[in-house]
Amino acid sequence: MGRARTALSAVVAFALLVGVWELAKAVLPDAGVSIGDTRVLPRTDDAAMPHVWTVLTRLGEPEVAGAAAQRTVGEAVAAGSLFTLGLAMGGLLIGGVLGAALALAMARSGLLERALLPWIVLSQTVPLIAIAPLVAGWGGKIAIFGQPWQPWTSVMVISSYLAFFPIAVGMLRGLTSPRRADVELFRSLAAGWWTTLVRLRLPASVPHLLPAVRLAAAAAVVGAIVAEISTGTRGGVGRLIIEYAQSATGDPSRMYTAILGAAVLGLVAAAAVGLLDLGLRRYRGSTA
Repeated sequence: MGRARTALSAVVAFALLVGVWELAKAVLPDAGVSIGDTRVLPRTDDAAMPHVWTVLTRLGEPEVAGAAAQRTVGEAVAAGSLFTLGLAMGGLLIGGVLGAALALAMARSGLLERALLPWIVLSQTVPLIAIAPLVAGWGGKIAIFGQPWQPWTSVMVISSYLAFFPIAVGMLRGLTSPRRADVELFRSLAAGWWTTLVRLRLPASVPHLLPAVRLAAAAAVVGAIVAEISTGTRGGVGRLIIEYAQSATGDPSRMYTAILGAAVLGLVAAAAVGLLDLGLRRYRGSTA
């Protein structure tokens, strides 16, 4: 019942977004609304905001007219989205392992928490577009098990950079959430740190960890798309956005098909995290 309600909420939210989009086109002037020299509402003509049905129609059209091997725009967006999804999920896995390791280390030692947490927070203030060229440049000088660094590897690393932060902070909050009385009870029973971690702290961290993983999944998708654009990696939906944007003056609706693919990609990543939620359902009622 809860899953059906979630799916229905997503459909309703999408329908509302479509309704607001079309209402804006119907009500607002094509040139937008400006106060003085400042535009406060965007242009709504077809060159800036094509109709939703126009964007959906483009999905069934050939990507390259007259090409020998025809591929529709929808097929191109789907293939690019799957490629980006794979990199984002790889980045989420790497970021999740790194974030969990940092959270465990900080929960184990208050000194490590005071030393590492400010730097973890500070790391997220660095613009991603500034990090991407550095990762790609450094990666080009690295060989892993004798294999040269691939461009998609840079995308995955950059994606993990955004994903590790919410997991590290959320899991740390969860590991430190048990009541003092519960911790003292384990100590009175001569339970060691490992036993306390497995039996008390990890189950108590689940209600805090699951929202963090959902946020990390969305961040991983954003990181992968931005990294594809910044590093010029081909094959993903990020590159499609750039390629379709270059022809936006002649066909702006095509660019929106790639943006639509990126939006659906985020929903798919969030749904994938729902599988983890199902597996850990027994711990969702854990209390602090």
